[in-house]
Amino acid sequence: MQNAASASTALLLLAAGASTRMGQPKQLLPYRGRTLLRHAAETAVASGCAPIVLVTGALNEALTSEVTGLPIQTIHNPDWETGMASSIRAGLLAVQAAQPRAVLVMLSDQPHVTPELLQQLIQRQQQTQAPIVAAAYGDTLGVPAVFAETVFPELLMLQGQAGAGRLIAGYCAAVERVDFPAGLLDVDTPEQYAALLINS
Repeated sequence: MQNAASASTALLLLAAGASTRMGQPKQLLPYRGRTLLRHAAETAVASGCAPIVLVTGALNEALTSEVTGLPIQTIHNPDWETGMASSIRAGLLAVQAAQPRAVLVMLSDQPHVTPELLQQLIQRQQQTQAPIVAAAYGDTLGVPAVFAETVFPELLMLQGQAGAGRLIAGYCAAVERVDFPAGLLDVDTPEQYAALLINS
């Protein structure tokens, strides 16, 4: 369900990595009758955000076909090997024409992310006008996270392996948090994937 808050928030779904620790493309691993990427894409759409951009890298055609039929624009980041910063930059540049007031950054390997969590993050940012609202799990403040437009220049300046986490850490006490204990599980290794399937 789309509301005014989510409609003014763009969403970047980052899926550019090569899944080296997994040994196969984790974006295409089966999960609940579809792939991890399709699951993440459907979650993104259900958040009500617009526009939504999927950023690919190591794989392009296979990932693009996974979001067929969804209102998602796919862009390929040719510099994906330099690290996550280039994917954030590519995605942000792709949505700037829509003049969003905020951007939500999420990954394709956090299967416990829900539309409700994404809407919570968006609403907290709208209510508090915080520069960043991040998910909190374990000792981490990280993605999914919402970044206000005042932070866009700093997102564009990230370099190399620096992802959104570096910017979140830099804002310290100015970051609002939404608890997301299930965020402790992402899918980087075969062991983590096995644990996901056992607990699903």
